[in-house]
This record gives sequence, structure tokens and C-alpha cells, in this order.
Amino acid sequence: MMRIVTIKFRDAGRRYDFNAQDLELANGDQIVVETDRGRALGTVVSPPREVPDSEIGKEMKNVLRIALDEDREMADNNTARETAAFRFCMDRIHQRKMDMKLVRAEYLFDGSKIIFYFTADGRVDFRELVKYLAHHFHTRIEMRQIGVRDEAKLTGGIGICGRELCCCTFLTEFSPVSVKMAKEQGLALNPNKISGQCGRLLCCLGYEFETYCTMKKKLPKCGRRVEVEGREGEVINQKVLAQKVVVRFGDGHTEEAAADSLGEAKPKDSQRPGAQSRQGENKGETAQPRRRKSGGGQRPQQRKQQGESSSQKPQTKKESPARPEDRPQGDGTAGKDGRRRSRRRPRRN
Repeated sequence: MMRIVTIKFRDAGRRYDFNAQDLELANGDQIVVETDRGRALGTVVSPPREVPDSEIGKEMKNVLRIALDEDREMADNNTARETAAFRFCMDRIHQRKMDMKLVRAEYLFDGSKIIFYFTADGRVDFRELVKYLAHHFHTRIEMRQIGVRDEAKLTGGIGICGRELCCCTFLTEFSPVSVKMAKEQGLALNPNKISGQCGRLLCCLGYEFETYCTMKKKLPKCGRRVEVEGREGEVINQKVLAQKVVVRFGDGHTEEAAADSLGEAKPKDSQRPGAQSRQGENKGETAQPRRRKSGGGQRPQQRKQQGESSSQKPQTKKESPARPEDRPQGDGTAGKDGRRRSRRRPRRN
């Protein structure tokens, strides 16, 4: 068994599991842990729990200690140094006229590396910039390109709802969002209204998408014929959350009705499939199969009559072809065997 604790390194950041060892930790405690990049200061999200060794797939990093006042003071100093490093790097980018946007500068806990986050439309050659920054700060430099959603997560802001962005408060991972989610919820497909600060579709479109799909299945679709209090009408609109539909009757009058009070409209006899064939059977009539028209536009009966009339005509005896000796020859001469000979014209030189 191993005691596992879940921590995060920044607000609304990803959560990671570490080996708590024998430390007594609680939610909100700041601790120092060992990571692949070195030591880091994190915050406990959930208290330690015992997990069997068979369920642990990879090697766990250990929690070193509970954060001391010195560790917190070092973290505050790094935050102040990040602001100065960000401004210095921004000036060098403008001087070199590089096509990139600097988002944030981050110092590691021990100050052994500075990570600069930036966005760009394509690839950027920043090798000369990294050399200059490393010579100025006397530490390792890392340039990391991120997307527009990660940019909004790092910078923060206020959404169109008037509250702080979801990605900055509680969203730890981004889920795919599509226009279909806005359509199912009946929202206007206006990019200014369904896009967030990052320019992409709002993350909150996916919060109620499954609920809308489940509730929409309980309502009749638009265009379906229903019966309301003995009157037949057509569904022209749906109100998913209220579980109501708008029905338009034959006289043009519209009315809202609950989904539980709707009945299925009875189809008329003339509209039922196979109604005419059943009526013909009751009258003793048999439905004849429809025949395909042939070329010339003649009906089968006319063609049959014409065939009979042609068969009644007297057939004349066909004349036998003339014998070879009776046929006219091309040059008026024939050989001893009676075969026709042709006289060829002499070739011209």
C-alpha cells in the first residue's frame, strides 16, 4: 500500500499524484515536491489515500516536506522577478520585430530556469533571442509555444456572463466544443455571442448539452401532427426546458401545450397507405399491375391488335434470288465455270 496525495501547482491547473510518505496533510496545505524539472511548490487538493501497489502504473515522485516560511518567501521573490523578466523579453521581441506574442514568464521554484510562454501563427526562429536572454539572466531559458485557449487560461479575464473565466477558476482540462451544441440549445449562431475571450467557442456550451439532448427526445419534433384537446395541429416550435411545444392549428391559431397533454393525430382514411387498394377489394375490383410503356407510346392492346392484323394478311411468295448465270455481269463476259469476272482498270503511273 502507498499513501497518494493529489496536488496542483496553479489555480485551475492540472492535478498530479505524489507519494505522501508518512506526512500528515490536509486540503489547502502548501508542500514542496520533487518533479522532473526540479523542486516545486504545490497545494494539496485532496488528503492522502491508500492505494494498492498493483494500481500504481508508474513511479511516483515523493513529497519532500511541508512548505516553510522560507519556501513561501522564495516563491514571492520569484513572482516579482517574473514581472521584470517578462518586460525585458517583450522589449527584445519588439526590437527584433519577431512575429510572436509573449504571454507569460515563469521562474522555477529554485530559480534554475525561466520559461517564456508565447503564441504565434507559425514557427518562429528564436535561437538568437534565447542566447541573448541566457547571457542576460545567467540561467537556462525555455521558450514554449501554447494555444489561444492556454493563453486565456494564463492571462485570465471576465467572460460575457460577467464572471471570471471558467478556465481560470475550475476547469483543469479543455473539452472539445462544436457548433452542434449551440444548435441543440437553440442559441443564435452569432460568433460574437457564442465565442469566448480566446476567440473559440465557449466552454460552457458543453455543460448542458447532454441534458438538452435527453429532454429533447421527450418532445415531438417540429412538423409532426399532434392532437390537443380534440383539435389537430402541427408542432412548429419546442421549449425544451419547460417541456412544452407550440402547436399551430388549421385556422392559423397557435397555442402552447405541455408534452404530457399531447396525443397522436389519427391519420385520415385517404392518407393511410393502402387505403385505396382495400376499398377496391371491398367493391370486388382487382388492381391490375401497372405496365411499362414501350417505345412509340402504343398501348399493349393496340400492339396486340396490330400483331393480329399483320398475321391475317396473306403472305406472298418470296422470289428466289437469281442464279449466277442469270445475273448481269459487270463487263458482259463470264468464265468457262460460269463465275463472274471483273475487268480491272489499269493503274496510273
